[in-house]
Amino acid sequence: MDPLAHTLFGATMAEAGLKRKTALATATLIIGANIPDIDALAMFVSEDYALWFRRGWTHGILALMIWPFLLTGIMIGIDRLIGMRMRRKNRMREGPQMRPLKLLGIAFLGVWSHPLLDLLNTYGVRLLMPFSGTWFYGDTLFIIDPWFWLLAGAGVVLARSESWFGISGWILLGTAVTALITTAEVVPFFLKGIWLIGLSAIIILRWSGRHRGATQPIAFTLLALLLFYIAFMIAGSKMTASHARAQLNEDGADIKQVMANPLPARALLRTGVAASDTHYFRFRMNWLRPESFERIGDPISIEAPDSIVEAALNSPDVRGFRNWMRFPAYEVEQLDDGWKVIVRDLRYVQPDQEMAVGIGMTVVELDDELVVRTVR
Repeated sequence: MDPLAHTLFGATMAEAGLKRKTALATATLIIGANIPDIDALAMFVSEDYALWFRRGWTHGILALMIWPFLLTGIMIGIDRLIGMRMRRKNRMREGPQMRPLKLLGIAFLGVWSHPLLDLLNTYGVRLLMPFSGTWFYGDTLFIIDPWFWLLAGAGVVLARSESWFGISGWILLGTAVTALITTAEVVPFFLKGIWLIGLSAIIILRWSGRHRGATQPIAFTLLALLLFYIAFMIAGSKMTASHARAQLNEDGADIKQVMANPLPARALLRTGVAASDTHYFRFRMNWLRPESFERIGDPISIEAPDSIVEAALNSPDVRGFRNWMRFPAYEVEQLDDGWKVIVRDLRYVQPDQEMAVGIGMTVVELDDELVVRTVR
């Protein structure tokens, strides 16, 4: 999931009651919900290196056992510094006292929420690192999900919008997110309307003041609704994959794996890729209407890399892409003085797509001796 989703999820857990358990619980949840993404620094090296490194070491089981203890230690140190400053000023501390064991449990909740949310995407996460580099996929939520934002953010907005500084920050964030959603062509007009209605309901409730004194039960209810939404989306992906497998097997395809791809904001629709030993099959359907299942295009042959493709994949500049790709399709074009190899991951790129926006495609040019010249 995106950083905003992780942050809002951590903050919602805090507002649902955990912030009252111990000092610095809110900060611990928010930082813990984001800390595995420290591997995002790999993007400053290169896009391919980010594919190689991201969602690996810092998201794996070993790191997930270490992060909570490290975070708890840092927070206890910060709490002691705060206490020392308060004593120097002869002031009483406000809020709950530091309870290290409770803080450690809260740190585990925050840290472990991160890979569990990442697991819901089609991108994948290597949960067993460093012991195994196996990718795991939930195929449940699009990496940017507005309904997740709405449910996770509403309780936090109501609880943390008392000062003008806080109100200004939420207005700025809400405006930016709303602009993103309402200008996105992939989001239908009626869903944009639902987003605006939900946002308006939060604003009206905030300005009416009826939320005061009830922020914790509101946040708890919204957290429960968010978990129900995730369960709803899991059910949709499982039913989509099951129906696609059954339908294609009935057609004689002998399907080995299926990916049900969630779409931005459209909870009932899925596109997807199914793979047999010999072909990929693309499809789409409304999972509440199995009769809506339809194939997209012709089956795509699955071919083992030949010597030209293998030379391209052996380039150090595509090491990350090779390790990360899930449904690879190869296209080789002969040039006057060499070869062009196009590698597409059908999760994110169409089989005839010439240029990719974002991830999912790499183009390698080689000379006649199969020496890599360029990678883009």
